[in-house]
Amino acid sequence: MINNKFFGRRRAEPPRPIPPGQYLEDGFPVLSAGPTPRVDTATWEFSIEIGGESVGKWSWEDMNALPQTALHTDIHCVTKWSKLDTDWRGVTIDALLEDAGVTAPTGFVMATCDGGYTTNVPTADIVDGKGMLVHTYDGEPLAPEHGGPIRLLIPHLYLWKSAKWIRGLKFMENDEPGFWERYGYHMYGDPWREQRYTGD
Repeated sequence: MINNKFFGRRRAEPPRPIPPGQYLEDGFPVLSAGPTPRVDTATWEFSIEIGGESVGKWSWEDMNALPQTALHTDIHCVTKWSKLDTDWRGVTIDALLEDAGVTAPTGFVMATCDGGYTTNVPTADIVDGKGMLVHTYDGEPLAPEHGGPIRLLIPHLYLWKSAKWIRGLKFMENDEPGFWERYGYHMYGDPWREQRYTGD
């Protein structure tokens, strides 16, 4: 005997185009490479390095004293779900660089995080309003399982590039693979080109 549950739940049709191979997700799945760190904002610190030299450090209070930006955007996970109309608040990478009194060099950047996670992106993909450190999601403090107290957000790339529990950015002349990139994930990760794995 076959009933309608045999075929599974039908996926909703998106109200606008989403990247190829993706489906709409109403929830917010939790995907992490390891255990969720518990971060104390009283001792939390964020730093930026250029050419191996520290050019700026911020405490939690420093970060929240910088200009805050709201962002309404869609996000796309490499595991094939997309979530539309998400709302975030945080500090743009541009604001951090301006506060440090430096200009981002051309080249690449490595995000470093609690738990040893890293991920690489071209510098061009986090400046000019494209990248943020976000501490608020949907009007509430960002939950630890989603990268709280603060994570990187680069919504035009697959979500693994938006590193959770971020602690620093290291600007580099040459590209280097981060954690998932060393395990075969794509060095760039454009959802619209389905750049999931090496060779895509």
